[in-house]
Amino acid sequence: MSTPVQQLFDLSGKVALVTGGSRGLGLQIAEALGEAGAKIMLTSRKAGDLEEAAAHLQAKGIDTRWIAADASQPEDIQRVASETLQRMGHVDVLVNNAGATWGATAEDHPLEAWDKVMDLNVRSIFLMSQAIGKASMIPRKQGRIINIASIAGLSGSIALKALAYHTSKGAVVNFTRALAGEWGAYGITVNALAPGMFPSKMTKGTLQAVGVDALAKGAPLGRIGDDDDLKGAALLFASAAGKHITGQILAVDGGVSAVHSH
Repeated sequence: MSTPVQQLFDLSGKVALVTGGSRGLGLQIAEALGEAGAKIMLTSRKAGDLEEAAAHLQAKGIDTRWIAADASQPEDIQRVASETLQRMGHVDVLVNNAGATWGATAEDHPLEAWDKVMDLNVRSIFLMSQAIGKASMIPRKQGRIINIASIAGLSGSIALKALAYHTSKGAVVNFTRALAGEWGAYGITVNALAPGMFPSKMTKGTLQAVGVDALAKGAPLGRIGDDDDLKGAALLFASAAGKHITGQILAVDGGVSAVHSH
């Protein structure tokens, strides 16, 4: 028996936890999953940002809650996991989006900046996946984990001097494949989105320095990402439509990674 396609993408009754969910790509993904019917738990560091994001989603009729926490702190990750399960019952979809970058030449990259980027971009994804996996997904034999990598994790770069960031996103790519291999036995899919250039607080400096037009020129589609471009891919990985897809990295980058090393 085949399922109607609208039903495959329907997330009614599902719970999604989105880290770094108060703005940018995290908020865009939360909006997509919420509009598809999921209840949303947002987490990021600043309560003010979270209040604003929750109000934005609630205005669209999306059931949204939030917890302020620092994903680079292991005890905060445990608190988010246990409080989410306490308040929402379970987690069907985990979106690991919290991340940071640091611009510096490799020879002068500060150690503390390296640690900050690696802790937030790699360690927090491991700890959050482990916490939610153990407490909710493995016992229920179901779950969707979506990691936000980057096309910076697929190749090096001459122009973008951010060694820790590139390294961390490369780690996220293989973390995704390795975890997919282990947790497939529990009915859990693990996939990653690898965005190209999108306007966000993190990319503001690059966009100003290089210019939107110059960055757009480097993409076959001649544009950078917008407020809708991650929604469909995220919904595919989060829903029954993607139930046979795991361990995959999907670049959403206007074709940049397909045609040249960036």
